[in-house]
Amino acid sequence: MKCIITTRGFGDMVFDLFPDLAPITTENFVKTAESGFYDGLAWCRIVKDYVIQAGSPDNDIMTDSDWHIKGEFEENGVHNPILHRRGAISMARDDGYDTAGTQFFVVHQDAHKLDGRYAAFGQMTEGFDILDRIAGMPTYGPETWNKPVEMPVIEKIRIIK
Repeated sequence: MKCIITTRGFGDMVFDLFPDLAPITTENFVKTAESGFYDGLAWCRIVKDYVIQAGSPDNDIMTDSDWHIKGEFEENGVHNPILHRRGAISMARDDGYDTAGTQFFVVHQDAHKLDGRYAAFGQMTEGFDILDRIAGMPTYGPETWNKPVEMPVIEKIRIIK
């Protein structure tokens, strides 16, 4: 299964999704993407050399989704061998293990401190130049926030089964 994230003015990032390794997470992301939920939302958090994040209903990383899924990662008792290396796609969450819903992130540079602590569910195969361009955008706010000055908008997320 593949996922294509098209960002307006930037282009496409293509990912292989791994429903066999993270079935709950992948199903949640696919269902949310196919509903059109992500279309028109922005990359609302950009931390160069770490992650770019999207999926907040109002482009504010503090806004929660209306539902939550089980966190598929080792600290939560679920085996998930997908590493948080450059290009991994993973679910964002708050401090609780089962609090992921719609927010997700793409790893800009290897971030193995996230391995076993967050539910990765895919890996980028194309579009690393797009990832680098988005990650290089100017941001403001506290270091943990890193809100982009101009938010890159996700035009569409397509799922290819």
